Amino acid sequence: MKTKGGLLSFNNFLSTSIRREVSFTFARQTMESSDLIGIVFIIKIDPSIASTPFADIRNVSYIKGEKGILISIHSIFRIGSIKRINGNRHLWQVDLTLTSDNDPQLHALTELIRQKTYPKVVGWYRLGIILNKLRQSDKAQEVYDILLNQATTDRDKAYHYHMLGMVNEDQGEYSEAINYYQQSIEIKQKILSPTDDDLAKSYNTIGLVYNYRGDYSNAFYFHRKALKIWLKTLPSTHPYLATSYNNIGLALFKVGDYSKALSSYQKALKIRQKNFPSTHPDLAVSYNNIGSVYDHMGDYSKALSSHKKALEIRQKNLPSNHPDLAQSYNNIGLVYDNMRDYSNALSSLQKALEIQQQTLPPNHLDLATSYNNIGSIYDNLGDYSSALSFHQKALEIREKTSPSHPADLATSYNNIGLVYNNMGDYPNALSYLQKVLEIHENTPPSNQSTLATSYNNIGSVHENMGDYSKALLYYQKALEIRERIFPSNHPDLAQSYNNIGLVYDNMGDYSNALTSLQKALEIYRNTLPTNHLDLATAYNNIGLVYDNIRDHINALSCHQKALEIKQQTLSSNDRSVAQSYYNIGSVYFKIDDYSKALSHYERALEIRQNILPLNHPSLAQTYTNIGSVYFKMGNYSNALPSLEKSLAIRQETLPPNHPDLAQSYNNIGSLYDNMGDYSNALSSLETALKIHEQTLPSNYPSLAISYNNIGLVYDNIGDYANALSYLQKALDIHKRKIFSSNHSDLAITYNNIGLVYENMGEYLNALSCHQKALETKQKTLPSNHPSVAQSNNSIGSVYVKMGDYPKALSYYQRAVEVRQKALPENHPDLAQSYNNIGLVHSKMGDYSNALSSLQQGLEIHEKTLPSNHPSLATSYNNIGSVYDNTGDYSNALLFYQKALEFYQVTLPSNHPNLATSYNNIGSVYMKMGDCWNALSYLQKALEIHENTLSSNHSSLATSYNNIGSVYYSMGDDSNALSFFQRALEIHEKVFPSNHPSLATSHNNLGLMYDNIGDYWNALASHEKALEIKLKTLPSNHPSLAQSYNNIGSVHFKIGDYSKSLLYHQRAVEIREKTLPSNHPSLAQSYNNVGSVCFKMGGYAKAHRLFEQSLQIVEYLLPENHPDIQLYRNNLKCVEKKM
Repeated sequence: MKTKGGLLSFNNFLSTSIRREVSFTFARQTMESSDLIGIVFIIKIDPSIASTPFADIRNVSYIKGEKGILISIHSIFRIGSIKRINGNRHLWQVDLTLTSDNDPQLHALTELIRQKTYPKVVGWYRLGIILNKLRQSDKAQEVYDILLNQATTDRDKAYHYHMLGMVNEDQGEYSEAINYYQQSIEIKQKILSPTDDDLAKSYNTIGLVYNYRGDYSNAFYFHRKALKIWLKTLPSTHPYLATSYNNIGLALFKVGDYSKALSSYQKALKIRQKNFPSTHPDLAVSYNNIGSVYDHMGDYSKALSSHKKALEIRQKNLPSNHPDLAQSYNNIGLVYDNMRDYSNALSSLQKALEIQQQTLPPNHLDLATSYNNIGSIYDNLGDYSSALSFHQKALEIREKTSPSHPADLATSYNNIGLVYNNMGDYPNALSYLQKVLEIHENTPPSNQSTLATSYNNIGSVHENMGDYSKALLYYQKALEIRERIFPSNHPDLAQSYNNIGLVYDNMGDYSNALTSLQKALEIYRNTLPTNHLDLATAYNNIGLVYDNIRDHINALSCHQKALEIKQQTLSSNDRSVAQSYYNIGSVYFKIDDYSKALSHYERALEIRQNILPLNHPSLAQTYTNIGSVYFKMGNYSNALPSLEKSLAIRQETLPPNHPDLAQSYNNIGSLYDNMGDYSNALSSLETALKIHEQTLPSNYPSLAISYNNIGLVYDNIGDYANALSYLQKALDIHKRKIFSSNHSDLAITYNNIGLVYENMGEYLNALSCHQKALETKQKTLPSNHPSVAQSNNSIGSVYVKMGDYPKALSYYQRAVEVRQKALPENHPDLAQSYNNIGLVHSKMGDYSNALSSLQQGLEIHEKTLPSNHPSLATSYNNIGSVYDNTGDYSNALLFYQKALEFYQVTLPSNHPNLATSYNNIGSVYMKMGDCWNALSYLQKALEIHENTLSSNHSSLATSYNNIGSVYYSMGDDSNALSFFQRALEIHEKVFPSNHPSLATSHNNLGLMYDNIGDYWNALASHEKALEIKLKTLPSNHPSLAQSYNNIGSVHFKIGDYSKSLLYHQRAVEIREKTLPSNHPSLAQSYNNVGSVCFKMGGYAKAHRLFEQSLQIVEYLLPENHPDIQLYRNNLKCVEKKM
């Protein structure tokens, strides 16, 4: 009703009738067939007005009965009364009167339109402008082409080229637009003054097009030319200057020169503040631009302040659902996103979305942008299903509205691909990102930053998949483009250097990793404020590399710098702060400072529990690390629940073949391995391996980890063939091209294979593997690196087993020297070195030095480890073994019992370490002559081995041998022989024919046959033992001396004194070369040779040898030791003969 008295025009010809019933028929049909309202227009026409545009077509119409009147297009009517027909709310009558050109109101409206539609331009010139304004670009192009062909002056030609540029610019044809603008400018430069305002406007216009095209250097160049003219010709506060500064700021912003961009935007703001009231919309634009620069500079508080000023201005000037308000809410939301304040970010972005949903059609591209931004927040929150949902909505809009604008589609494909990447769904991630790449590879050369971004994102997926060679290839492609199009300090270059550095880190090429990451850091230092989060990221990444090369001091320093920046700029509960606590905890974990590691991990867990869903992947990883700390502390009861919590989260949130699930199964499997629960260990580790084999390339490092872990379990259960098979698979992966030959994982695998060969008694192969590990480390690590010490330690252990104690001691001392330089004085690795040195001294019979070294190790463990740590029990066992060797059985029992008590409290009842303790205590009781207690403990050990190990495990053979020895001491020859034979049967099944353990079994049987007087079988067994040792051990190994000694003793008993003397003297020769002069085994040999001499009548020599024996044992052993009594009795016997 409000339109009564107003004017109405139809954008088409009107076919009317003078018969009212004809019109009513059409109106009713419309009303009855749809929800539309039927309107009957009653039109009055004054035929006397000459300009009235109508025609009577009754005589020419095809339908004669309608009696039609045709009214021309764009006829103007005055609206009269409006009323319902017969009270029907769906049928109305509107009275119209056709106006004349002289109508005063129509004349006023026409003049207003004329003033608003380029009044200074006439004819075709004006038509071209209006057509372009109406988005009828093709028609506008035709008009200007005609005008250009008809132009006779340079000024007209310049004008038409400029207008053609505008037409193409509006169509998004930027190359064509630039071509036309340049032709216009070339003409203007010839005919106009260099400071002409028209030239400045042309420079400004072409600069904007270069900006749209992504050619920011040319955009900057032309905006500067415009500015120079206006600075000379306009007052310092002219609005054109503000526009120019604003445009220059935009070009600088796009190339990442944020400080200069900020300066330009602030100059624009100052001019506008002088020209406009404080609520003018242009001020809001300036605040918005300044906010965007502060956002990219990481100064989020200033960014937020600027965007909120823009919002306040817009709220005062604009209706509550205006699109510019949506833009402000969107910008504020993005700043909150960068601040990790996801709650406020979502709130602001949802306000923007609500406005757009109210005011825009459902397929408008701005809606797609909002869906995209909200999806990114959900992605950051780890809510990937919601993220995908919003990104898919954005994609649907873009597919409907801009199929001919692939760049918009590329944005959606990219975002969806990145979400899939974060979900670990790498095939889908690559599929979407490849679509993006195909689009960007067809991008004009001047806008190749998007192509670089595509290469970068695809590289990220390949990096996550462990395909580092492909990742490096894509990252380097991105870098090449960015080096070509950006200045040397552009942030995108820093991003590329950062990505390349992280790949080199994963490949173990730490030198190149540090070089690249430090380049990134240098760019950030030069361009960003000192508290910018990108600086924190750079420090964090460099810290990770230092961590990997075991430079833990520099690693801690970098991670702490990162944490300090985050604490200044982020809330205390921010996820990134939690990550820094996590990283610092990881460094402390690696230097075995478990209490600090646990403290930092728990702080990270506390933050993550406050801000993340209970099933978030980051919580799973934190539980994993806390479990690993408890594992290292020997606190298996706390370790297992933490690892199981991690697994439960991953099972709930990840697909069943996700790599993180494999990590959880690996961790739990390794824990069960250390708990001696080998069946559960294998079950978990094999589950991890299946996942890796299904989802990863065959050269992926996680596969090597799985093969390695399974190999170690098989080693522990004595299945050496399977152990070697799996470890060899791990080695093959590490030796492939994605790793350098010097990679630390290669050294670890050589070391593990060496341990298996060591357990198999193949000491030369073991030495070869450990030496390869050492050589690999020496090429990549500093000479005082703790890992180099570990290899020296491993080589020393092999030499111990080979009986080459001087070489063993040499390698152990090299290890301790490295550790003393590299580690704090109470580090657990130093304790390990002191333990090893002590055990070698014990083997060499140097018991005082042995005890001294072992007690040094124990002191470190007592200071640094929790009271229930397994290493303490190891120290107690080692000290007990020295007292055992010296015959101080009470102290031996004391320390063995301490170890046993520890194991009984901390380990499951069937753990192998308990069996070891029972064995040790049983052996002492046997030496004390308490055979019943000995048998009781050894049978407990046997029971554990029978319950937990395969029937042919070498540890079972050890138990059978030990129990056989007790029965031997008890004189129960039948049982002794039975147990010794069981041990031999196992050794023959699992070991090669020359394995040292077979020699041990043959030796025990020989002693048994000797004891029952079956001297020929005794000799046969001892000679088999000797034959094996001669093939596998160095010629001066102490174990050879023991065999010569045993054979000599049998010959002595059968009265073949010459052969007995020969074998005993060979034993003496070896022991004199390899053992200290006061070693108890030398005393035994001197006594044996003396006994033969005594039988052969060489009393003087026998007397001298008995005296030597007695001097040694009186110095070393307690007064009540049985060997002292034996040698004194022998001396008395020979003195009687003399």
